[in-house]
Amino acid sequence: MLSATAMTDGGTISGAIGGGALAGEDLRTFFERDAIAVARDLLGCHLSVDGAGGRITETEAYFPDDEASHSFRGPTKRNGAMFGRPGNVYIYRIYGMYWCLNFVCHPGSAVLIRALEPEAGIPAMMERRGTEMLTALCSGPGKLCQALGIDIAINDRLLDRAPYALTPSAPVPIVAGKRIGITKNAEAPWRFGIQGSRYLSKPFR
Repeated sequence: MLSATAMTDGGTISGAIGGGALAGEDLRTFFERDAIAVARDLLGCHLSVDGAGGRITETEAYFPDDEASHSFRGPTKRNGAMFGRPGNVYIYRIYGMYWCLNFVCHPGSAVLIRALEPEAGIPAMMERRGTEMLTALCSGPGKLCQALGIDIAINDRLLDRAPYALTPSAPVPIVAGKRIGITKNAEAPWRFGIQGSRYLSKPFR
C-alpha cells in the first residue's frame, strides 16, 4: 500500500513508497490529485515499458484551465485519453515526428514525462536511439518515447496494464523551473526534476 505521508504537494522532497508496481486502487489514489503534486511525486519512480525503463528524472504539469495544455479547449478525438481515469496514459505526436508520454491525474490534467535515467533494457534503448551515450537515451520527451518503443498503439490505457509498470520510489530532492517549448502560460514554474541529476532534457536555472 502507498504511504500517504510520502506524497507531497509543495515541499522539496518527493517520492511515494510502495511494495511494488502501482495497480488498482493504489494507482487511482496516486494519480487522483493535483497535477503539480503528482509531477513532483513521480520523480524517482521507476517506469517500465515492456521491460525497458528506468527512474523518472523530469516532469511537467498541465491543467484544463492552462492555455498551454491540450485539454484547454475541451475533449477532442486527439486528446480523448487525457480525459480518462486517473493513471491513464495519454500519448501524442509533436512536430509530426516524435511521441510524448503523459499520465492523467484528474481528467483533463496530466503530467508530461520529460526525461528518465535508464536502468533496464538498455541495449534495446541504444539500438532504438542509435547511440550508446546513456545520458542521451531519454533526455527529452521524444527521445524517451523512442528509447522505450512508445507510440500511439499503446495510448489510452491504464498504467497497471501491459506493457506499462510504474513503481514508487524513496523520496528524492527536487528542483522546479519554467516549462520548456511552450509560448502560452510559459512563466508557470511547473517543470520538476531530480536535483543534481545528469539525466535531464535541459539543466534547471
